[in-house]
Amino acid sequence: MAQPGMLEPDAGGRPAAGPERASFGVAALRLVSRPRFWRPLISLAAVLISWELLGRYVLTNKLFFVPLSDVVNATIALARTGELQHHFAASFTAIFYGMLLATVFGIAFGILIGASTIVSDYTEVHLNALYSTPLVAVAPLLILWLGIGIASKVAVVFLISVFPIVISTASGVRNVDARYLEVARAFGAREEQIVAKVMIPAALPFVLTGIRLAVGRAIVGVVVGEMFGADAGLGYLIFTSGQTFDVPTLFSAVLCLACAGVFLTWLVQRLEQSLVRWRPAVQER
Repeated sequence: MAQPGMLEPDAGGRPAAGPERASFGVAALRLVSRPRFWRPLISLAAVLISWELLGRYVLTNKLFFVPLSDVVNATIALARTGELQHHFAASFTAIFYGMLLATVFGIAFGILIGASTIVSDYTEVHLNALYSTPLVAVAPLLILWLGIGIASKVAVVFLISVFPIVISTASGVRNVDARYLEVARAFGAREEQIVAKVMIPAALPFVLTGIRLAVGRAIVGVVVGEMFGADAGLGYLIFTSGQTFDVPTLFSAVLCLACAGVFLTWLVQRLEQSLVRWRPAVQER
């Protein structure tokens, strides 16, 4: 007989599954049985199959469109030579530093203009003007100033991704429930304590939504910067592939950017779920 605390062996002499393994299995089974687990996979499979059939039997001119299998073969060939990893690292190094700067500056400035009407009055017109300026017109100037290295790409990513964070953060701070502010002031909280302990936690869902929107804009920004002037990166690979009519390589670079965008957005969503646990969960239908 097994001692207390030990697992009873099964018929084959192996230890039975422990409670941790059993609970993990139950959780995995519940996840797989949920309709929301299968819906994205079914949708993705339908799109990929349609892509292959469309390129194989409908749009057969490979100067304009190629089936998915050709794109996969091109991606494997680029990965074997190390070219894909080189361009991927160049693009996402710029995205990482640009998003880091945009997040830090965007949250700080958003809190400032959301909490202070004086700062908002002085800066809102400039913020709206810069936000409505097309980045395509600014990117060549940044490359002229900073060169074709990583600095110009970081600047482009920063400029295109900082505005959603600023605007979302400011909106979150301005929309804090007035009752929370009244209670904090009733207990004698100073203004900096109200900002740190009331406004920022209440605005957190808005901040994370702004970061999620900024991720997609950052990917667009790095591609724009690399198309105007670069010697590496997925945007540079798209530009050179288009110039040489290498359609499989072009689609390969676009697909890598799309997959990276989905993954980064998923990370921000998981972060939002872990930090904003008081929000009600979305009910399945």
